[in-house]
Amino acid sequence: MEAAMGLMRRMPPRHSETALSALLTLLPHHSSDLLSQVDQPLQALCDVDNGKEFILCEYNRDADSYRSPWSNKYHPPLEDGSMPSIEMRKLEIEANEVFTIYRDQYYEGGISSVYMWEDDEESFVGCFLIKKDGSKTGHGRRGFLQEGAWDAIHVIEVRLEDEGTASYCLTSTVMLSLTTDNNAAGTFSLSGSIRRQMKMKLSVAEGHLCNMGRMIEEMESKLRNSLDQVYFGKTKEMVCTLRPPSEVGHMKLPEK
Repeated sequence: MEAAMGLMRRMPPRHSETALSALLTLLPHHSSDLLSQVDQPLQALCDVDNGKEFILCEYNRDADSYRSPWSNKYHPPLEDGSMPSIEMRKLEIEANEVFTIYRDQYYEGGISSVYMWEDDEESFVGCFLIKKDGSKTGHGRRGFLQEGAWDAIHVIEVRLEDEGTASYCLTSTVMLSLTTDNNAAGTFSLSGSIRRQMKMKLSVAEGHLCNMGRMIEEMESKLRNSLDQVYFGKTKEMVCTLRPPSEVGHMKLPEK
């Protein structure tokens, strides 16, 4: 199992579904662990009741159906599917409205979904998802990429403490893949994933949603910086090392 998880961490996101399927065939007795621990590129489905798209994941799945955060119905229909409590559903509706604004401001479009459920009497969990298709035919507004995808998964465990405080544990995963294909830059492909965790103990005076939103915003800023330094920075360094700029233009001609 340890070797399988190590392999999946090194697998490009675009090939993770194929690799996971192969591992499930090789390790059927670890199927539940693999499905729960391995993050895959997010998929979306349209809620036919209101025409909005929502993101599919393990946290809104019951059997072969997925619950929409917009209508609170399963697609395909499922009669006895698990549902959040009235209090969790109210928080879920508010979180989806706020997260839609956040997504549009930071990502210039895309798809977002938030799911809430109770873990036990004194804790609950929220899953915040963002999927951005940055390709020319997707949600990309600038059209620079032939193919491009950003999948962000934020899972926050909230446990109520004494004296009006709560402890928050945020686990975030970002999967990035992009491909360019033009005359100026040629064909270039880059993909990878990164996962980080953050724990904080905060006052609930302003509400759980404000605390969770600040943590996600801070975490995404850190993840974007890490991706910029690790993937783009290191790639640029390697390219410049392997193919240094021509020094012909800087050479001085001999004097006559």
